[in-house]
Amino acid sequence: MIKYSFIIPVKSINDYIKENISNILKIERDDYEIIIYADDVDNNFYSDKVRQIATGKCGPAEKRSLAMKDAIGDILIFIDDDAYPATNIDQVKKFGLNADRYNFLDILDEDFKDEDIVAVGGPAVTPDSDNKLQKISGAVFLSSLSGGNPERYIPCGEKRFVDDWPSVNLSVRKSAFILANGFNSKYWPGEDTLFCSDLINKTNKRILYDPHLIVFHHRRAGLKRHIKQIQQYGLHRGFFAKKYKKSSLKLKYFIPSIFFIFVISSFFFWRIFPVVYKLGYFLYIIALLKAFIDIHKYEKNTEICLRSLYYIFFTHLAYGYSFLKGFFFTKELNSQLRSEKLKN
Repeated sequence: MIKYSFIIPVKSINDYIKENISNILKIERDDYEIIIYADDVDNNFYSDKVRQIATGKCGPAEKRSLAMKDAIGDILIFIDDDAYPATNIDQVKKFGLNADRYNFLDILDEDFKDEDIVAVGGPAVTPDSDNKLQKISGAVFLSSLSGGNPERYIPCGEKRFVDDWPSVNLSVRKSAFILANGFNSKYWPGEDTLFCSDLINKTNKRILYDPHLIVFHHRRAGLKRHIKQIQQYGLHRGFFAKKYKKSSLKLKYFIPSIFFIFVISSFFFWRIFPVVYKLGYFLYIIALLKAFIDIHKYEKNTEICLRSLYYIFFTHLAYGYSFLKGFFFTKELNSQLRSEKLKN
């Protein structure tokens, strides 16, 4: 009997998804299946646990929603193609977690015993195999100053309930997924924020964060690719803060925009308010030192920690600018990855 369905959207079969599948198949259980939604089918997977379904050209949200009709499992495990779950104690012992809780499906067995829990999310950790530039990008998110939610990127804290979790590591009861009508494919990224809001509102149940439920997620390499990703996040969050106030109209999302305005205005008004700007930049440097300490708790390579600080500066500027653009100047957002059928 199939209890779990891993749902993996991907444009085409690549080295990352091959790594993903090989790690999932290390789970020595017979109650799960793996469904790969790719634009076209590649016949290089021979395990009877793996199904490939050709979708044609469409986005991740649209592909994930196909699980409503295709998946056999009672629990849908959404994971990105460039991520893979932790399945053995050696992968997680460095985080100081309970050694009895490391196998991905065993953790879900335990968490979903509570019928009031409709979904479970866990951290997406930068793998040791990533190169230095990828690790710098990942280190940015290890401080609340830059990522806002470090528990999304490293196991920290205790189990708790959340109202928003990214789909790189999110497991959902299939019945609830159907009730919420899957992901809104109109948006990408950001579709997971709306989905979590719909899930909670329509089921009146809760999403659990479990720090033991680890996946390893490869990061973008280089500042340019990092900033491009951040701009997308900022644009969508700004638009959502305007259109979906309940989930996104929160002060913490406006703070990078306040900093962006502060930096830009300093070029024009420094001579008028020098004390204000000197104090502002001094406090920001103090905050960066605090971020360095936060990051160094998890990333012991001092070079990576130091280089992540200028990434944080540009992350704040890029997110702040894009948030304002989304909030004030964007009338509508439509994912360019949607299928032609849904665009029309």
